[in-house]
Amino acid sequence: MLSVPTLWTVFVINFLALGLIWAYVARSYPAFGAARFWTGSAFAAAAGAASAMVRVVTMESLVPLLVAGTVLVFAACLAAMGVMRFHDRPVTWRGTALLSGLTFAGLSTFIFVYDSMQMRILIYTLAQVAPMALALKLLLTPENGHVSPGARLAGIVASLIIGIYVLRLVGALLQSGEFSFIRFNASQSLVILSLVFLSMALNFGFLLMAMDRLRNEVADLALIDDLTGVGNRRHLAQRLAEECARSDRSGEPFALLVIDLDGFKVINDTHGHAAGDACLQHFTLMAQTRLRPGDMLARTGGDEFCIVLPSSTLREGAMIARRVLEVCRVDAAQCTGNDIPIAVSIGVAQWTREIGAHPDRLIAAADHALYEAKKGGKNSYAAYEPAPALVPDMVELAEAALRRRA
Repeated sequence: MLSVPTLWTVFVINFLALGLIWAYVARSYPAFGAARFWTGSAFAAAAGAASAMVRVVTMESLVPLLVAGTVLVFAACLAAMGVMRFHDRPVTWRGTALLSGLTFAGLSTFIFVYDSMQMRILIYTLAQVAPMALALKLLLTPENGHVSPGARLAGIVASLIIGIYVLRLVGALLQSGEFSFIRFNASQSLVILSLVFLSMALNFGFLLMAMDRLRNEVADLALIDDLTGVGNRRHLAQRLAEECARSDRSGEPFALLVIDLDGFKVINDTHGHAAGDACLQHFTLMAQTRLRPGDMLARTGGDEFCIVLPSSTLREGAMIARRVLEVCRVDAAQCTGNDIPIAVSIGVAQWTREIGAHPDRLIAAADHALYEAKKGGKNSYAAYEPAPALVPDMVELAEAALRRRA
């Protein structure tokens, strides 16, 4: 059986190592705010464990026990604050300061005023369980429809830690005599060993959460156009494939707009590429004001854009095209001085059964309509109207007419 001092030493070393890991994560990813709270939580837990180890070694004063209990509660609060920040919830220090202060006051009362081990364990258990229960609720709440594996692991571990504290409290209230973290016996050794293992597992869950979040952010960046902030060609390809597959199953149509800025090469040659980039950004902002929730604007390259309109017909696509044209025309009419007017041509196409699960066919149809819009004078839109399918009777009549001509 490992001795309690040895286990507390392992506890301190464990949290120091975790603190260094989180400090590295916080330094490498400054925008990841939760890492700073988890760094503070790990170092605070190491300090609290060190204070408890002093109490184990000296056995003369309960002051180290008071410090250890308060600091460990503070560490639990920091861990919960990290979970809140991870889930974009408002974080305040008021609750942490209040709970830590109440813990200090309660432990002081039952150390210096009225010595009661059971009451100290009760106060410490309630103070530890409260922030963990708050974190547990957030960890097991689905984010974007699912709970990440890291959050699920952290939630399970937090539940086990709460269970250990509750069982320890029940044992202290029902069993007379010493039932603390500082005595050398099998029960205390088992509890401390379990908490060492679970604390490592809890932080491993936090690390998995961080990795999952950072991986998703990298994946999102891979789908975003750097200049305009809208979707790029890859994102458009994914979205079109999804919409085509969905429409192929349900038969519900959707529409696609292909947009080209008229005279963009002249803008670049005359005013410079910086002015051209500003025009692209300005058009993006204008177009987004005319889209509906769920519509997707993407830049496919150069001065070319596409708009995906889910659950929309050709007529609805033409309506959105008119809106985009209108906002560009109004903006161009208000240009003065060095302002550069923006004109666009738009091709509109609708998914049909003939297109099926092939997005390239829909893009080709919208491109054909765009060509018609440019041929008709630019700064306008055109809709792609597929040729009607010939019914059998019409086919027979056409063949009969051909035979008569022969």
